[in-house]
Amino acid sequence: MFFVGSSGGHLAQMMPLTQLFSPEHRTWVTFRTGDALGALRDEKDVVWAYHPTTRSVRNLLRNAGLAWRLLRERRPDVIISTGAAVAFPYFVLSRLFGARTVYIEVYDRVDSPTLTARLCSPFADLMLVQWDEQRALYRDTIAIGPLL
Repeated sequence: MFFVGSSGGHLAQMMPLTQLFSPEHRTWVTFRTGDALGALRDEKDVVWAYHPTTRSVRNLLRNAGLAWRLLRERRPDVIISTGAAVAFPYFVLSRLFGARTVYIEVYDRVDSPTLTARLCSPFADLMLVQWDEQRALYRDTIAIGPLL
């Protein structure tokens, strides 16, 4: 199982999900930042993605290459993400490697969809939101309540 997301709030919103899956079955893909180093210090498998991704075509391509390599080598069954941009290559490439994808929209965007959610939703097998109000923003979503 891959947990793919930016550091900061995106990572924080995925951390509660660790209770549901054993450490041996988790691979984290995020940015090497202070908060991520602290939050993931006890995790067995962490892969550092290229940062920054905002307006950086170079890092988008580097992260796409990283996604290709990791998906080809490790063949995860499921990819879970709360965004942001680092998730996009994993969702696009997931189809080639037979991985199922779950996108969880961040809890702080209630009135409008995030860019990453708009980009990833066509590739998502399951689209989850944290507020009932967010269900109006996407087709076929399930509201799960706040993760934090």
